[in-house]
Amino acid sequence: SQSLSPVVDSKVSSRFAHTVVTSRVVNKAEEAQEAIFEMELPKKAFITNFSMIIDGVTYPGNIKEKATAQKQYSEAVARGESAGLVKATGRKMEQFQVSVSVAPAAKVTFELVYEELLKRHLGVYELLLKVRPQQVVKHLQMDIHIFEPQGISFLETESSFMTNELADALTVSQNKTKAHILFKPTLSQQQKSPGQQDTVLDGNFIVRYDVTRTLSGGSIQIENGYFVHYFAPEGLPTMPKNVVFVIDKSGSMSGRKIQQTREALIKILSDLGPKDQFNLITFSSEATQWKPHLVPASTENVDEAKRYAAGIHALGGTNINEAMLTAVRRLKSDNQAELLSEGSVSLIILLTDGDPTMGEINPTKIQKNVQEAIDGQYSLFCLGFGFDVSYAFLEKMALDNGGLARRIYEDSDSALQLQDFYQEVANPLLTTVAFQYPSNAVEEVTQDNFRLFFKGSEMVVAGKLRDKSPDVLSAIVKGKMHKQNVTFQTKSSVAKQEEEFQSPKYIFHNFMERLWAYLTIQQQLEQMVSASEAESQVLKDRALNLSLDYNFVTPLTSMVVTKPEGQEQSQVAEKPVEDGECGTCVPASWAAEHLPGILSHPSPMSQPRCHPCHPQTPRNPERLILFH
Repeated sequence: SQSLSPVVDSKVSSRFAHTVVTSRVVNKAEEAQEAIFEMELPKKAFITNFSMIIDGVTYPGNIKEKATAQKQYSEAVARGESAGLVKATGRKMEQFQVSVSVAPAAKVTFELVYEELLKRHLGVYELLLKVRPQQVVKHLQMDIHIFEPQGISFLETESSFMTNELADALTVSQNKTKAHILFKPTLSQQQKSPGQQDTVLDGNFIVRYDVTRTLSGGSIQIENGYFVHYFAPEGLPTMPKNVVFVIDKSGSMSGRKIQQTREALIKILSDLGPKDQFNLITFSSEATQWKPHLVPASTENVDEAKRYAAGIHALGGTNINEAMLTAVRRLKSDNQAELLSEGSVSLIILLTDGDPTMGEINPTKIQKNVQEAIDGQYSLFCLGFGFDVSYAFLEKMALDNGGLARRIYEDSDSALQLQDFYQEVANPLLTTVAFQYPSNAVEEVTQDNFRLFFKGSEMVVAGKLRDKSPDVLSAIVKGKMHKQNVTFQTKSSVAKQEEEFQSPKYIFHNFMERLWAYLTIQQQLEQMVSASEAESQVLKDRALNLSLDYNFVTPLTSMVVTKPEGQEQSQVAEKPVEDGECGTCVPASWAAEHLPGILSHPSPMSQPRCHPCHPQTPRNPERLILFH
């Protein structure tokens, strides 16, 4: 079979990206052949549609509640058919793969649609597209349209495979509010060497941009009865911060991990501001404070801390409970002694690579202890190093305490990943930020209270307009900046905004309603992590209903892909979940009971084997990883 025309069509309207990937294949052989459609998409994206058109007949993907689809999944596996369509691949991507048997001279068109809200990270939005045709192909094209009513202030493209020949295939044009990126390489531009089918196209194609901002930093955009409010004010001074770094130096951190942690810590200490205060707590079986109090980030203190960091060695167990409570007690004690500057922001940054093994080892009890101790006073950020760590445990602990969790991938650039994370939280600009709208104007508003706003990020609030809402939508954003309360005001004309989003070339239908649904689902899934059981069920029901209403493949839904008669009857696309073992590990006993097809019909495609992100076999021999 020969791929004829993989086309990527991406439309970004107000940070919301709608991407359609189309690939047409014709079987030029004299017997039936398998055609494989393989595509990588960003982890934060939701698949919203997939279909195959085989000789004019459309075979759609149907999005269903996970439990319903799971029955079809198990039945397919029991028949010895490969059933899983989506798996995690690396840090930012997931891979979607489906195969179908194509008769001689028959054609098949695959079409995958996914959507995501681009998040501002260190001052830019990033649209990440994967290019991997695996052979030289005709009519390969990437067509990207961006529309930002605020105005595009900066735009660049980057790719890991660009050559001088390929650069000629790329055209970028922009005006004040619109940009168009077209990448359309010829056969000869794609070839590694003349006359060969090997392609140079293999890697990431990235579009980065930012938008024009005012000092008030607010922009309210409205389309078809829905609004989105973006907030990222310019020119605010950075607030002084108090940072306690809590560093795991247990035996499992020995070797490369502790070396990279030392390297990152030394660099991060250099980036502390002159008004910041800090302390280091290292822990294994017990916790040790570098200094009896937080100290100012003076040149002398920073140099001494770097020498201390350079001497951290890994040995012993993992007493996370004691380390965390020591960090909280340190901040509380120094605050009561008035050693922390008025109007400063206090952060705890925990780095660990394992589960608790010493002291209190019950994860639920540790989470409860930490939440009670912090009592809403400080923000906790948890960095999970590698894949032996229980990511779900760290994520809940962070979300319970106004922070977030991040996985640090065990790789050559782990130290850079740690530094990159620190840069995200290095410059707090506002605390206790609250968005307020007239109650007669809006309803079903997404999260509108935020504990911290950092430089280079952006706060996003979306909602519905009421039927008889005013002609002008006004908003007030309140927050605290250093020692004073601040208020920002933004107004937006409904009619003028509605008119702005009429350009059909740049806009896909009802994008703002879909943006609202996407953001609501993402937030409800996050809130479920730290909610009580009863609250969690309510959030789950809401997120599930929205996922089904808007046709999103989320952790609560699955997409069943049907095929022609006589072939594997269904395959299931599910969203991989970030967890301690990549979300693809299952107990061997469960697999034997539920997936006998895979275990009794081993083949190269269905053999249980280790996930590529594990450097070796998982630590628990009772678990295996199904990688279809």
